[in-house]
Amino acid sequence: MRPLHAAQSAVLDAMTTLPAQPATLREARGLVLAEDVVAPHGVPPFANSAMDGYAVRSQDIVGVPVTLRVIEDVPAGSVPTRAIAAGSAIKIMTGAPLPDGADAVVKVEDTDAGSPTVEIRAVVAAGTAVRPAGGDIASGSCVFTAGTRLTAPHLGVLASIGVAFPKVRRRPTVAIMSTGDELVTPETGKLAVGKIRDTNRPTLQAALEDLGAIVVDYGIVPDDAETLNKTLGHAARNGDVVVTSGGVSMGEYDLIKQELAALGTVEFWQVAMQPAKPFAFGSLGGTPLFGLPGNPVSVFVAFEQFLRPALLHMMGATRLFRSRGVAIAGEDLRTDPAKTVFIRATVTRDGDLLVAARSGGQQSNVLTALALADAFAVVPAGEGTVAKGNRVELELFRSPEGRTREEALGG
Repeated sequence: MRPLHAAQSAVLDAMTTLPAQPATLREARGLVLAEDVVAPHGVPPFANSAMDGYAVRSQDIVGVPVTLRVIEDVPAGSVPTRAIAAGSAIKIMTGAPLPDGADAVVKVEDTDAGSPTVEIRAVVAAGTAVRPAGGDIASGSCVFTAGTRLTAPHLGVLASIGVAFPKVRRRPTVAIMSTGDELVTPETGKLAVGKIRDTNRPTLQAALEDLGAIVVDYGIVPDDAETLNKTLGHAARNGDVVVTSGGVSMGEYDLIKQELAALGTVEFWQVAMQPAKPFAFGSLGGTPLFGLPGNPVSVFVAFEQFLRPALLHMMGATRLFRSRGVAIAGEDLRTDPAKTVFIRATVTRDGDLLVAARSGGQQSNVLTALALADAFAVVPAGEGTVAKGNRVELELFRSPEGRTREEALGG
């Protein structure tokens, strides 16, 4: 069996980066920057008030209460026309430019809110309630580096510096299909004996779209060599990546093996992991092919460990793998020491500790335990058992990616 990290490295080495193109901020959500973003100006672009109140010279209010002359009223969007001299103040709204001569803002609650004079009732130091120019982003600084995957806050920052069309790697197009005569669509009402509804395509489609991919769904492909060959060829011509589920195990009717071998260069691996030990990977006429197992939990685990990092790599991301944390095992976790095992786990808090326990049955067909899980409790190959009360590593598959290739795989 291939060690998990070796298999993951082989997959990443085979992926090529997608081309870059400018996108609107709305289009760029979830995509990855193809170049560094340098601020053309500071943020804020000018010193301004952090609250509604009165702009003052701090040296004028060292003893309170004190009465100052209000010489101007500056709402947000307006510009002060007068400078503050000794004994004066300017009424100012949040976001309005700080007038010359002022070095602090007294919030309105600490005054009598008066005009043409105001009584100041609190002493504030220089800099209080003032947002300095460039205090968030300095002009000319590198705001985000290439490889950053853009989330809503990133897009807000780009908007603040006028980068309305960031250069990003385009979305990958992923062709998916399920294989097997036993499968019927989720819309099927009464099931005939021997038939099951296809859960893999809905699971994969949701996971891929969450990642930002464009999904082309080729549906359920029967165990027929000619149909499978034709569908695979069409998918390889129309997708950046082809993903199949089922037909990569050792069964007599796993026809996908022979068809993949006929169409391209594909290897069938036994990976030292559980679930998702059987795995196919290769190329169909230059298009990467991921042959995932048929069991639904295996499909999701293989997606998380192979397909998701590979697509992020194609998109140019620096961080490819989910974040990890540590919990205390809430029960004995006995696993196969020859494999890295991904236990579907719920995570609860006991004081300052996180406690992980199985979320349900761990068979690879038990999808409900995956749906109820908060994370994978990961037991590395060679370890076998984590005793109750001992530390266990968590892979937070409901959280964004947080680890680079080097951090996850070493080297």
